[in-house]
Amino acid sequence: METRELICIGCPMGCQLTIEMNDTEVVSVAGNTCPRGETYAKKEVTNPTRIVTSTVRVEGGEMDMVSVKTREDIPKGKIFDCVHALKNVTVAAPVNIGDVVLRNAAGTGVDIVATRNVGVPNQHGN
Repeated sequence: METRELICIGCPMGCQLTIEMNDTEVVSVAGNTCPRGETYAKKEVTNPTRIVTSTVRVEGGEMDMVSVKTREDIPKGKIFDCVHALKNVTVAAPVNIGDVVLRNAAGTGVDIVATRNVGVPNQHGN
């Protein structure tokens, strides 16, 4: 039997979790003060995932870069592949929150979306 210790990030409480495992099976979770702790612990020790945030270049926009994130969490082992895939991405302005800037990032099935609006520069004061 293996014991793992984690600090929960499921809510602001930051509970100290103790997870008992038998090979890859979670036997018990202790230390959580809310149900999210148990859910987080089980997922973190069996299939850890993360949201990835970054920026990509904008062409013809009022700003040179736009912030982006994965639409949902991806397997932790795919983070660097995802960031590498974004390295050469450039989007044309205007960009709106939620616009897909990269589909199926690193083969995860998850899209990368813009998290900010970037307009086109106002050229004649209109």
